[in-house]
Amino acid sequence: MKKVQTIFITIILLTGLVSVLNGQSNLSEAKEQLVTWDVKMIDLGPVKRGEIKETSFQFTNTGKEAIEIELISACDCTTTDYPRLPVQPGETGLIEVVFDSEEKEESETIDIDIFLKNTDPDTGAPIIEMVQYKYELIQ
Repeated sequence: MKKVQTIFITIILLTGLVSVLNGQSNLSEAKEQLVTWDVKMIDLGPVKRGEIKETSFQFTNTGKEAIEIELISACDCTTTDYPRLPVQPGETGLIEVVFDSEEKEESETIDIDIFLKNTDPDTGAPIIEMVQYKYELIQ
């Protein structure tokens, strides 16, 4: 009898686990990815204090509506330039980044927050994307 109960409980647990995993899979598929990044993290490598480095992040609109960037936020050491016009589905855009290490005292990772005019259809909240770059400060 104990063996039958153990098998029965195992079947119930496995069935529940499969249901949960299927639910997560369906949830992931249901959410449309609006932006696809070529890279989300760039390593600038060694940087001397006072040195200026430039890089860029390329993205593709993989959604069904135009992407519009409202604003970009980063630390004072970072200036950005980005497309002011909507990026249509299938098109690419470029966020150009200039890093000035003049005031830096240590290595770090810098977050760049991209606030879109587009909103999440479920919540109505603005969509926020994030990319990062890092550097190693050398003397």
